[in-house]
Amino acid sequence: MNFLGHLYLSGNEPLVIVGNFMADAVKGRDLDRFDPLVQEGLRMHRAIDTFTDQHPLTLQGRERLRAHTGKYAGVALDVFYDHVIAANWDDLHAEPLSDFAQRMYALLQAHADLMPERTQRMLTYMVQHDWLTSYAQVEGIGRALNGLSYRAPGGEALRGAEQVLKEHYDAYRSEGLAFLRAMEQHLQGAAR
Repeated sequence: MNFLGHLYLSGNEPLVIVGNFMADAVKGRDLDRFDPLVQEGLRMHRAIDTFTDQHPLTLQGRERLRAHTGKYAGVALDVFYDHVIAANWDDLHAEPLSDFAQRMYALLQAHADLMPERTQRMLTYMVQHDWLTSYAQVEGIGRALNGLSYRAPGGEALRGAEQVLKEHYDAYRSEGLAFLRAMEQHLQGAAR
């Protein structure tokens, strides 16, 4: 799951959403410096990532990508799953994707002061280029992967990976939707 997936799964509590969104830039186990709801979002993000890394469907999807992306197969798969969510949004969420995206951008910008500087900078680009709705198109996924390729050492392997999505579109779509249902059940179970 990439940005859209994490935001989709965050629920409606603003500080949980913020924590989940910024979690990749927060290192370490000591989260006491954050509001308890931000901590909840940080822990949610980590639980999502752990579940994703170990799930049989994601292992399958990553293996299909490995020849093209090497060690970045998981990164590309996260972006593919955001495409699956965006492309099937009307079946998953009552709020239109464009409205959801604008609501998330406004909420995140309103709480940007809580985020690490790296996340604040990235948020500026995300809003400016409307990443969340661009994920609905394979071309938007290509732009996202291309952008990521410049931020990671050896990341050039991500360039053009959207071709793997096109070649195996039905498999990624069905796996992505099944995985999303499994993730929702996992998070509901963890919340009990």
